[in-house]
Amino acid sequence: MSAQEKKVVVCTGSGRLHGLGAGILEHFATLGYCLVVSDLGVSSEGESGLASSADMDAVVDHLKSLGADAIAIPCDVRSPDSVDQLITQVDAHYGRLDVLVNNAGIGFVMKHSNDITYREWQWVLDVTLSGVFLCTQAVASYMMQRAEKGRIINIASQASKSGFPHMAPYCAAKHGVLGLTRAQAIDYGPYGITVNAVCPNHVTTGLGAAQNAYFSAFKGMTVDEYLDDMAERIPVKRIGTAADTASMVAFLASQEASFITGEAINVSGGEEMH
Repeated sequence: MSAQEKKVVVCTGSGRLHGLGAGILEHFATLGYCLVVSDLGVSSEGESGLASSADMDAVVDHLKSLGADAIAIPCDVRSPDSVDQLITQVDAHYGRLDVLVNNAGIGFVMKHSNDITYREWQWVLDVTLSGVFLCTQAVASYMMQRAEKGRIINIASQASKSGFPHMAPYCAAKHGVLGLTRAQAIDYGPYGITVNAVCPNHVTTGLGAAQNAYFSAFKGMTVDEYLDDMAERIPVKRIGTAADTASMVAFLASQEASFITGEAINVSGGEEMH
């Protein structure tokens, strides 16, 4: 199969090794997709710790080591111009775009609601909710112009259905992602574009490790005690992995899922049941 015949998947927020986005792309690599790693690419002032260009290149190198065709394209999902540039570059390189995975989000603002600044609130919503809107709108427009069917998959969260302490901006943004998923599924369905959300519970990625450290201290536990307690309340008695989420994303991207749209599917080992 030539590169032009292979399907192309773009995953935002995928610029860190061992992150959820990178794990999702690893699974698509096994299915023969061409892969686009996308993340901020640089650390903006006041936003240190986000994926750099070197981080993105490391993910690409890893995916290539698995035999995948992969490239890195920086994108700030808060910027319509940056999102448009992402799509332009994908089209220039591959000539097609079949699957968008909206994975970019800010989950490391962990504070009591009373202590959250407006800047922090807006930052989380801009990336985690508005970024999904902008990327979906632009990718769907690209697909519609070419009369191509496509798949848009939003990485929501257990926090899109349940509230959690010290996570007000994240919970609000992820709840918004579900409303956006449902509305855009209706808008884009007539064009053969499905829009769904995957709702994992906790996954210990780099972000997950930061959450482990914060919430174990908040509860007066060691990290190991906190993780053991978490596993105990999950019916299948283990914590989720990136591979668990990636498998559901890949299914929703497949032809077998062509009649599924507007759904918010839990991948939580039974912890979240609504």
